[in-house]
Amino acid sequence: MAAFEYLALDANGRTSKGVLTGDSPRQIRAWLRDQGLFPINVEPVSETSRSRGLNLFKRSVSSAELSLMTRQLATLVRAGMPLEQALRALGEQTSHSPLQSVITGVRAHISEGLSLGEALARFPATFPAVYRAMVEAGEASGRLDEILDRLADYTEEQQYLRQKLSVALIYPVILTTVALVIVTALLTYVVPEVVRVFEQTGQQLPVLTRLLITSSSFVRNNGVYLLTGVAGLGMLWLYLLTLPAVRFQRDMILIRLPLVGHLYQVVHASRLARVLAILIGSGVPLLEALRIGAQVISNLPVHQAVTDAAISVREGGRLHDTLKRTGYFPPLLIHMLAAGEESGELEKMLERAATHHERELSTMVAAATALIEPMLILVMGGIVLVIVLAILLPIFDMNQLVGL
Repeated sequence: MAAFEYLALDANGRTSKGVLTGDSPRQIRAWLRDQGLFPINVEPVSETSRSRGLNLFKRSVSSAELSLMTRQLATLVRAGMPLEQALRALGEQTSHSPLQSVITGVRAHISEGLSLGEALARFPATFPAVYRAMVEAGEASGRLDEILDRLADYTEEQQYLRQKLSVALIYPVILTTVALVIVTALLTYVVPEVVRVFEQTGQQLPVLTRLLITSSSFVRNNGVYLLTGVAGLGMLWLYLLTLPAVRFQRDMILIRLPLVGHLYQVVHASRLARVLAILIGSGVPLLEALRIGAQVISNLPVHQAVTDAAISVREGGRLHDTLKRTGYFPPLLIHMLAAGEESGELEKMLERAATHHERELSTMVAAATALIEPMLILVMGGIVLVIVLAILLPIFDMNQLVGL
């Protein structure tokens, strides 16, 4: 049996949508008609249905929902419930949610004989590559419940860090947007009205005022072209980022910047250490753990460094020596890896390194926010001050002329 999403109308013309399992779309349509519904669209559950007529996937599955589902699934599997039955129970608990469609689809694929990892691979936008790889490792090692439990912890921690970063950026983004709107309004509407008064006097305007008038004229006459050019450059940049060579060079520049580079190092170190700790603690061999851990690294040079480290370890090298030579990871992680390899407590050292770097990341985000907010206020205040001075200087000159 397979899972199908449906969209139907009842006798009163109201829409009804959901997910049903059956052998074919024809069977689903027949069942809907028996229920007094008129089927409009019936399609197999797939994330590609976002771009087609069915709209169940308009809202993506959030990290919080994914974390909760993972925690519940781990509990049910640990209790000895068969996987197909556990997914059925989860699907019944998550009604009216895109996650329900995903769970039903995963359960249908499992009932067809696929493993959980293979079923999750049918929904790559919901389940990231590292998530699927860790589930496959849990199935291979026979410790799926433990992997799911620790995977839920990891998902919750990553969601917490993302939320903290998002909250920290809200105020600077709002402040910048409001300031840009105010400055644009001043240059577009206020300055031209004031300029007409000055032009009638015939006096020589100060340099600052003439620059402001030139800027105002440029914005009014070329604003549309300017916005079009910025949008075009943005689209061009997004296209270039789809090219691996361009992405590699961009990531290389970012990782070598003085302050941004250190932030990237901490982010990559915390993610890699946490994933490796989860996998090694669940009985996954180090080489396999490194292969999976490389998938959490979005920076291409760092990703390549972790992949090369796995090759070096397979050939008999030491993990901390290989990562140290790259220069992409903080010294603390390297020392923790060395201590773990020497003492045989690699999992414990990785846990400590991950915890330390996650705390360091939170501190860095808080410090950056505390610095960015006053800097933005000063910069935007300075721009407004320049505009006000450019308007007031001719008025002061006029007062002096009247006094003479």
